[in-house]
Amino acid sequence: MGFLPTTREEMEQRGISQLDFVYVIGDAYVDHSSFGPAVISRVLESHGYSVGLIAQPDWKKDESISLLGEPRLAFLVSSGNMDSMVNHYTAAKKRRREDAYSPGGKMGLRPDRAVTVYGNLIRRTYKHTPVILGGIEASLRRLAHYDYWSDSVKRSVLLDSGADLISYGMGEHSIVEIADALDSGLTVRELTFIAGTVYRTKELPPMPDSIRLPDYEETSASKGAYSRSFQIQYENTDAVTGKVLVESYGSRGYVVQNPPALPLTEQELDDVYELPYMRTWHPKYDREGGIPAFSEIKFSLTSNRGCFGGCNFCALTFHQGRVVQARSEDSLSREAKILIQEKDFKGYIHDVGGPTADFTGPACGKQLKKGVCSHRQCLFPEPCPNLKADHTKYIRILKTLRSLPGVKKVFIRSGIRFDYVMADHSDAFLRELVAHHVSGQLRVAPEHVSERVLACMGKPAHAVYEKFVGKFNECNRKSGHEQFILPYFMSSHPGSTLSDAVKLAEYIRDMGFIPEQAQDFYPTPSTVSTCMYYTGKNPLTGKTLHVPRGVHEKAMQRALIQYRLPQNYDLVREALLACGRKDLIGYGPKCLIRPRRGSEKRDLPRKRGK
Repeated sequence: MGFLPTTREEMEQRGISQLDFVYVIGDAYVDHSSFGPAVISRVLESHGYSVGLIAQPDWKKDESISLLGEPRLAFLVSSGNMDSMVNHYTAAKKRRREDAYSPGGKMGLRPDRAVTVYGNLIRRTYKHTPVILGGIEASLRRLAHYDYWSDSVKRSVLLDSGADLISYGMGEHSIVEIADALDSGLTVRELTFIAGTVYRTKELPPMPDSIRLPDYEETSASKGAYSRSFQIQYENTDAVTGKVLVESYGSRGYVVQNPPALPLTEQELDDVYELPYMRTWHPKYDREGGIPAFSEIKFSLTSNRGCFGGCNFCALTFHQGRVVQARSEDSLSREAKILIQEKDFKGYIHDVGGPTADFTGPACGKQLKKGVCSHRQCLFPEPCPNLKADHTKYIRILKTLRSLPGVKKVFIRSGIRFDYVMADHSDAFLRELVAHHVSGQLRVAPEHVSERVLACMGKPAHAVYEKFVGKFNECNRKSGHEQFILPYFMSSHPGSTLSDAVKLAEYIRDMGFIPEQAQDFYPTPSTVSTCMYYTGKNPLTGKTLHVPRGVHEKAMQRALIQYRLPQNYDLVREALLACGRKDLIGYGPKCLIRPRRGSEKRDLPRKRGK
């Protein structure tokens, strides 16, 4: 079938004089089901619409947006698979050196706040053509939101971009409804009824079942109002129970969010992943060595989407939702057979998973009919009694895949929920995992050891992780394998004090090895933890908490995770002294660092007299 058109010549080869949609994206064009723009484009194509892509246009030149002409129905705009600001900057707001979604990893091929820049670029040239935003950057900025990079509350991206509509979430349902409505002759201003969309309007019709959010003026001026607004949004992220949300912008009118689109059924998800993708990057990138991000997923299978894990620092609740949608065993098997035929396939499937690998369906039987619980989590603080903790389907999928001719090993790299594994009364999955699906090290994310911090994160008690480690080690002993757990930890999450960070460092000391990576908390838009960071309160409980904001305190917390590194010595020493923990400076087995030469008397704890 070939790649989607990216030039006029490629349009002519397909016999297209005018495209139905022109999709402007911040990533390079990779025609694969792991790349959102490819999915939306192929879904539209399967419904009879023509789509062309302008990938990484030069936003400094107005003519770059006219490459494929004016579309018949609308421009689509996305920053790509990543938020452009996260793509460009570290949690310390330092510029990254590489962009994995650009040819050769080259940085600088997309602007900051890409959907806003692209939207305005289009609007300057095409005054009346509908502009529809999608993807994660627009999805998480669909209403007023705290922006970490400017340290301010920004308006809905709909207003700043000049766009007409946002298709939020994963978008397959809403984009087809939008296309059909526009194709029928409706104007974009009349598209006020589509689930999974956000629109703007000057006049607000009667909406008896809607919820009025605090006005933007109030939200941007008051942290209390912002917290109330966020809590309402958080409670309305479900397709079944979600209400219409209305946000006023004074003379600019209103931004209205319709409830989320319904989750895809198993058959619909299978159909999406079996569309005729080319399964590689566009050939025009060959000279630059291709797209680095593609190598990470080329031999991986996406088995699910959505997550009921409920980590407070994760944006999945606002983007993919809490209802897990999973593909069928047959669909995954068919895709695996395609992978096996690739000339550079070496026999290893690198991953079978999604946001959480071992989730294979809704958390309980009521979610699809009655929706998710607004005021209760499935796994936190303890597994809900209604939770269906069952790995049977996942085990069956893994067995099927590793039995295919040509497959040597099937790995799980996208992460498992250890608390979900522990909630399963059967050890069958853990035994399968240890025996067949670990490559020496299993990566899991306990994130912290302080109960206070874990509660702020929405993560299970530390004892649950310890029990998991014990069971994992026991399974390894019984099977004769020598495999290890490699934990991920996060520093500077809201609620974490220096004393909590020291406690984590002591745990790492007792593990016997230093993590290779340490992740600083990153306040990305539309997460519970980001609301905590901005307001200093947990929006779900109203409790005030300590928030590490200063660059120096955050550096100390991060350094404590890797306390043995010579370059971290000064920060670690300062943190220990600030916490009154001189007992951890010395030569004993429990000490984190040794005294600095010439300062032993000052650093070592004083002996008490009798």
